[in-house]
Formats: sequence, C-alpha cells, structure tokens
Amino acid sequence: MTLSRPRTNRMIAGVCAGLADRYGWKPSTVRIVFLLSCLLPGPQFLIYIALWLIMPDRGY
Repeated sequence: MTLSRPRTNRMIAGVCAGLADRYGWKPSTVRIVFLLSCLLPGPQFLIYIALWLIMPDRGY
C-alpha cells in the first residue's frame, strides 16, 4: 500500500492514520508516539505539516 491519507479514521489531517495504514500499525499507537515525540526537541510538528502537504488524499 502506498503512503496516503485516508478519508476515514482521521483526527486532524490523516497523517498518523496514513502512516499507520502503510506500516500495519494501529492509528492510536502512531498518534501516541507522535505526541510523545513532541515533548522532545526537534522539528516533529514541521514534519507533520510537511507530510500533510506532501501525502496525497486517498479519496475513498
């Protein structure tokens, strides 16, 4: 499966749900890992926005 944002199971933009679908994880696990990573210094939020802009919308 290619990396894309699903129309269902999204909370904000579907980036975490798309990553979870691509790698066979649960979306809630990816969301928790992302939130925990935001506690560390780094460009996590900017990467999320970049993925939001780069990842195509699945359309179904």
